[in-house]
Amino acid sequence: MSNAEAKASRPLSPHLQIYRWPITMTMSILHRATGVALYGGTLLLAWWLIAAAAGPGPFEFANAVFGSWIGRIVLFGYTWVLLHHLLGGLRHFVWDVGAGFSKSARDNLAWANIIGSAALTILVWIVALALS
Repeated sequence: MSNAEAKASRPLSPHLQIYRWPITMTMSILHRATGVALYGGTLLLAWWLIAAAAGPGPFEFANAVFGSWIGRIVLFGYTWVLLHHLLGGLRHFVWDVGAGFSKSARDNLAWANIIGSAALTILVWIVALALS
């Protein structure tokens, strides 16, 4: 068998439209993506703190930006990113202590991360809006 024939007989990798991602793989990618997104959100938080230190004019402008509908969507997203990454870190901590390695435990922790981050984000915003 020639080299070309051997390559032609190899199985093809599944395409992303066919391959079903396990929840743990999805959570791994999301954990990395939320870690990257935290940089952008932290820059916005730093801008707000610098504006507060700079005086009433810059602070009012920053508050107007964050108080707009698009600003609130960004803040809602930042809240979810922060809480999702936090819960993902706790999921990794469970693994670091040697627990949660069975398939069902891994899947349950992944789903708890998704559901918990969504629920906590909504709860934080309900409390924040009730206090404002």
